[in-house]
Amino acid sequence: MTKISILGCGWLGLPLAKALLEKGFSLHGSTTSSEKLSILENAGISPFLISFHSKSVSGSIESFLLGSDTLLIDIPPKLRGINSESFVEKIATLVPFIEKSAVKNVLFISSTSVYGEENDIVTEETPLNPDTESGKQLVEAEQILQSNTNFKTTVIRFGGLIGEDRHPVKFLAGRENLDNPEAPINLIHQEDCIGIILKIIETDCWNETFNAVAPFHPSRATYYTQKAADLNLPLPKFNDENASIGKTILSDKVATILKYTFTKPSL
Repeated sequence: MTKISILGCGWLGLPLAKALLEKGFSLHGSTTSSEKLSILENAGISPFLISFHSKSVSGSIESFLLGSDTLLIDIPPKLRGINSESFVEKIATLVPFIEKSAVKNVLFISSTSVYGEENDIVTEETPLNPDTESGKQLVEAEQILQSNTNFKTTVIRFGGLIGEDRHPVKFLAGRENLDNPEAPINLIHQEDCIGIILKIIETDCWNETFNAVAPFHPSRATYYTQKAADLNLPLPKFNDENASIGKTILSDKVATILKYTFTKPSL
């Protein structure tokens, strides 16, 4: 039975782990919350309490990686607040542990924020130009992992994440003077996030980079106004006095290389 370690069993990592269990994989899963250890264990996942800091790691990272040939890293940068730490340093701290383990493949969850917000059609070949601190640190983290020859790294750059319990319209509902009404949306449903990851693992597609965004790009104003109406939420109001700025992200490689078909193409 092939063993996979998932670093970060949160909103995406936990349902992904459950999907992998159904496929016959053995799972190690980490959390930073002691309260979640029983949740992981009850799901059939070997639980580990692990947290990374700029220069150190808390928890038994060696045991977490033991016996796994694939490591999935799903720990987002947390750069705000009084406890913010360098995400790049956290990844750099992790790398020596990967090198000493039996891990051959790394799957790193990144973000389309690495491209910045210029008006353009974006593919995986588009030069990286992040305009946020988290985007800048994700670029460096990607480079640290992909330049290491001790293991193969595939990077997935997800767009905005949505799911049954998570949707940005809930934050935008009833707000006024919202910018960029004509900017295209670049979202992806949790089900497709999991589907794409499963496809990468099942096909051994390593040393690759994928954009992962649903092929559905209506304007922000059109999409969020309709979505708010569908959910009986107060309609958001957009400011169209200024020019809209926003990129359209293409995920063609997901279709051509992985042969993946989105299950939630229209979100």
